Amino acid sequence: MIYGNPPLADEDQNVLAEIHGMRQQLASVLRAPRRWQGGLRRTMLARAIRGSNSIEGYVVDEDDAAAALDDEEPLSADGRTWAEIRGYRHALGYVLQMAGNPHSRIDTTAMCGMHYMMLAHELRKSPGQYRSGPIYVHDDKREVVVYEGPDARQVPGLMEELAGSLQADLDVDPLVRAAMAHLNLVMIHPFRDGNGRMARALQTLTLSRQTIVEPAFSSIEEWLGHNTDDYYQVLALTGQGSWRPRADAALWASFNLRAHHMQAQTVAQRVTEASEVWIELDNVVGEHHLPERVTGILYEAVLGYRIRRSGYMKMAEVETRTATRDLGRLTDLGLLYPQGETRGRHYLAGDRLRKMRDEVRERRPSVIDPHPDMRSRLAAGG
Repeated sequence: MIYGNPPLADEDQNVLAEIHGMRQQLASVLRAPRRWQGGLRRTMLARAIRGSNSIEGYVVDEDDAAAALDDEEPLSADGRTWAEIRGYRHALGYVLQMAGNPHSRIDTTAMCGMHYMMLAHELRKSPGQYRSGPIYVHDDKREVVVYEGPDARQVPGLMEELAGSLQADLDVDPLVRAAMAHLNLVMIHPFRDGNGRMARALQTLTLSRQTIVEPAFSSIEEWLGHNTDDYYQVLALTGQGSWRPRADAALWASFNLRAHHMQAQTVAQRVTEASEVWIELDNVVGEHHLPERVTGILYEAVLGYRIRRSGYMKMAEVETRTATRDLGRLTDLGLLYPQGETRGRHYLAGDRLRKMRDEVRERRPSVIDPHPDMRSRLAAGG
């Protein structure tokens, strides 16, 4: 027996309807291809990678997470952290490919394959294989065990049941189905390590199969990374210390719908901002008679990314000489300024681009919380 889909209260039904309304509006915007969409999609994926891994203590700068998408080396991350980031990037790449394949299935083989991609760099952690013994979740701050997973002998059967539920519950709203896939995997804790990241990736994968917006714009991994304490609290309240699946996972469902609602608002803001920034950058490019290909890296500089020549070469599909000339021209104009030497050399936004960034942030509206009582509920134990 695994956790079943909880009935939604009227308040949650209203939140769900608002989420789908925002998603439909976003889908209509993305349906018409625009030059800025590729850059926005890349940054959304980078934020998902960064968010999910930060929960486990593997923290990188956002532009290093974006570098992982391009198979570039990091500017700041240490070797251990970078191995984890690259592993997650490979698993997320698999999610994106599965999302576009109507003939693929989310079965136990697919889930074990995703886990192998995440942890192939640490064979001692048995990537792709179920654990063979007990497992405990520790709260390092309090130095106590907060959860004990089910007996290892139950794991194969429970994972088969989870996979079966993903094929059978097609009448359940995909946001709820994905949340429950996340909950069940993290509570089964089938692997020796990486269970949290696997659960969040599985949620994104489950969403990708039925939702109207592609994974880069529907994942809540970034939001969970920014709200880690609340995330751990709702898991603790739902799990209650050990594997005891109950029919009522309503608090978990509400928490996830709140996350989707707030993340959808954030994505809508970013779509508007990306469009506005690209218009301003087009004016800058035209003013200085620059090639259109530089607009993409200027956009990333506005976001605060460190621009590397190798990354620009891949983005603009140009050779070394052309990239060097373009970056030199942008530096001469004060749009970028160089930092570092040799392999560590990169470029940051100049004054004009930083001012553009500040103006965008000043116009940004506040995100509305659809469940303003959620934190008090978590603090009170549900």
